[in-house]
Amino acid sequence: MNDYPAPALYIDGRWLDTGSAGSRPVVNPADESVLGTLPLAGDAELDLAVAAARRGFEAWKKVPAHARWETVTRATRLLRERADALARVMTLEQGKPLAESRREVLLSADIIDFLAEEGKRAYGRLVPPRSDAILAQAVTRVPVGPAALFTPWNFPMNLPARKVGAALAAGCSAILKPAEETPGSAIELVRAFHDAGLPPGVLNLVCGDPAQVSAHLIGSDGIRKVSFTGSIPVGKHLGELCARGVKRFTAELGGHAPVLVLGDADAARVARLSVAAKYRNAGQVCASPTRFLVHESLFKAFVDAFAAGARQLRIGSGLESETGMGPLIHARRIGAMEALVEDALACGATLACGGRRLNVPGHFFEPTVLIDVPDSARIMREEPFGPIAVINAWDDLDAAVAQANALPYGLSAYLFTRDLALAHTVAARLEAGMVGVNHFGVSQPETPFGGVKESGYGSESGQEGLAAYLDTKLTSFASQ
Repeated sequence: MNDYPAPALYIDGRWLDTGSAGSRPVVNPADESVLGTLPLAGDAELDLAVAAARRGFEAWKKVPAHARWETVTRATRLLRERADALARVMTLEQGKPLAESRREVLLSADIIDFLAEEGKRAYGRLVPPRSDAILAQAVTRVPVGPAALFTPWNFPMNLPARKVGAALAAGCSAILKPAEETPGSAIELVRAFHDAGLPPGVLNLVCGDPAQVSAHLIGSDGIRKVSFTGSIPVGKHLGELCARGVKRFTAELGGHAPVLVLGDADAARVARLSVAAKYRNAGQVCASPTRFLVHESLFKAFVDAFAAGARQLRIGSGLESETGMGPLIHARRIGAMEALVEDALACGATLACGGRRLNVPGHFFEPTVLIDVPDSARIMREEPFGPIAVINAWDDLDAAVAQANALPYGLSAYLFTRDLALAHTVAARLEAGMVGVNHFGVSQPETPFGGVKESGYGSESGQEGLAAYLDTKLTSFASQ
């Protein structure tokens, strides 16, 4: 049964099933069947979306924060009521197991709810004047304006929820451009807001050629804020486009997360947690642990436990209840995984398990473990964004920390030790926007999500996520 919604654009409160730039198929990565045909926006639809967002902003910014919260939380109630159906949509288009999809839908509702609550508390302050001539100095937070939101395919509802939730809570309107591979989840997110009574123009959805859509929206005078999640090269390009118009920009640009396992850690427990974290969403996670740096005293036990856990994962369609890991999103991602494995082995690495595509329909690649990987291998520098883990041994902590920090990435890093004092010391030395000590759960609705170095600019979620959509305004009152 195909429970996939008919793909459509959403502009000014109306669903459009055609676009002037043509259309493209939406493909199920588990069996390569066509789920639907997605209309693509051209310049005409993009101009309509910008005009709608400008009108929507003028109306939405005047709505009191509490009234905005009421509308937004009606939408999140609908998301929770529809969670089972929306999880199926997500699994059909993205491939992840149903349980992961359902958690993502519910987490998306939690993210939006938190931001809506914070929108009621975007307080200003009064600054005491220096002289009697000044009556008052008021600092307020005001919405920045219409926002263009660009999201990838790996978390097709969670990532739009972060951006849409923050924009609407702040009083901004938005144009959401989800990934063309996974539009259904974003469409259902927008549908919840439509059904909740969000005024026309406040939230719009377009798909199309990514380069053309981004250039057109960012180049428009009507867009004042841009948020992007994706690759570092594209993020740098969009940042340059934003700079030309002095537009607010938030970028979350991926990582290559190190995991430091110290000699006092429980090797079996850490390996069990690591397998679950590494192969979640088939490793297609920007904060995924990838480079495991394990003290030499634990190395063999850790590798044995990790490889055993990887072999036990059942690979298959996310619609099957026994599936532990679904497919990759594209056939070309399979080729990318094969190339990284072949290069590592040619450089002298050892394959502990996996390393091959499955000879079945769909985009399936085995959970893979490479050990003793030299620095010359590509995978030591390039984010795999797939189900490949690298495990190397170390005997000097300073050298291990230096290796963890050696790359231009700085999104997330992880550390496992029973020594509390050492945990504080080493965590402070790790160059990352998020550090998980003895766990991998660094992303929560209440906490900022963002990186340093080339992994990004700014944060989403938490109070910081809301602040990215607010400008600071001073109003100073003097006597006549």
